[in-house]
Amino acid sequence: MTLAPGAGQPSRMKLLVVGSGGREHALAWKLKQSPLVREVLAAPGNPGIAEIGRCVAVKAEDVDGLVALAKAEGVGLVVVGPEAALAAGLADALAAAGIACFGPSKAAAELEASKAFTKDFCQRHGIPTAAYRVFDDAVTAKAYLGEREAPFVVKADGLAAGKGVIIAQTRREADAAVDEILFLKKFGSAGQRIVIEEFLPGEEASFFALCDGETAVAFGAAQDHKRAYDGDKGPNTGGMGAYSPAPIVTPAIERQVMEEIILPTVRGLAAEGRPFRGVLFAGLMISPNGPKLIEFNVRFGDPECQTLMRRLTSDLAPLLLACAEGRLSAADAPTFGPGPCATIVMAAQGYPDTPLTGSVIRGVKEAAAAPGVAVFHAGTRADDDGALRAAGGRVLNVTATGPTLAEAVDRAYAGVDRIDWPGGFCRRDIGWRALSA
Repeated sequence: MTLAPGAGQPSRMKLLVVGSGGREHALAWKLKQSPLVREVLAAPGNPGIAEIGRCVAVKAEDVDGLVALAKAEGVGLVVVGPEAALAAGLADALAAAGIACFGPSKAAAELEASKAFTKDFCQRHGIPTAAYRVFDDAVTAKAYLGEREAPFVVKADGLAAGKGVIIAQTRREADAAVDEILFLKKFGSAGQRIVIEEFLPGEEASFFALCDGETAVAFGAAQDHKRAYDGDKGPNTGGMGAYSPAPIVTPAIERQVMEEIILPTVRGLAAEGRPFRGVLFAGLMISPNGPKLIEFNVRFGDPECQTLMRRLTSDLAPLLLACAEGRLSAADAPTFGPGPCATIVMAAQGYPDTPLTGSVIRGVKEAAAAPGVAVFHAGTRADDDGALRAAGGRVLNVTATGPTLAEAVDRAYAGVDRIDWPGGFCRRDIGWRALSA
């Protein structure tokens, strides 16, 4: 059925989007279009969101402050963007206050908060993933590396903003990765333990499914570009660009992912007393032996979310509300337009290590006026005089749709070229894998 005003739902809801990045801007942009939505609030938001909604200076990790804000504003649904807020128990606190939340409980969010937990969970429930071992001391970890063959995958156990994975091509690089995480604390408390995995050959893809604790519905796939520089060179980042749909995720692969990875996860979490409500983001390796799970995230990917929101043709608000209220099976399935979307991330010089903030950005409105283009703010701030400045590592997301992926990519780069920002950089090969196939 279609959820609409007068069908047992609030006629005009006020929504709260938690977070301040490009993902949250894209969610707010799409939710603002819903006939169910009266107003979009964001906490803390960003200058781009401020153009379509009201931003309130409450941090995403301030659980008490967010609950108080939702109560005071009479919010009908809270949509949580970043994983840190979920790992801090925001969904639990909102549930205790009787406020609907799109996002899993702290217990269910452990799927992302601990890679070791997820690997053990997969083992318990027969979910295909890479072989692994968990370590908290470097000597034992290095001894294990000596028994394996390169390349190696070394991961910080906890939340590291998408940058806690090191793919080591040699034993020496793997030993250095172990020391960086466990001794030098490169990822802080997230690196108190490490997971060492076998390297999986194949092609990566991001797969999304909406969940209400019992039911799961596929919500599209995308492909991200994690390395900082062209040709997949440089350090891992939170993502330098994405495109959707992902050609590697065929209808047959989608069915296999749902049957072998998503549904067993939803059932397993429910059986363990951790029902999952929100979006389940499976990072996949499409290997010669079929799809295998690399890792789970418990929120929309960034920048994959931006591509999905541009392609989504159905109303997002009733879908998210149905997840939060445990009635996804009664909601209409999401629908996407046939045209692809590409997202180019513009990052500050020095990202991902030490991004240089404060530089002035011009031409964003001119970029957004290009055919098929929309620009989402990811790490910006606005001065009192209206000047837009870089305030983070990943700063802008230039997205574009088109009848073909090649045209979508060309349009996105045309938007990038209208932006005057000497302090930024981007990759110039987003979509290369699909375009060269």
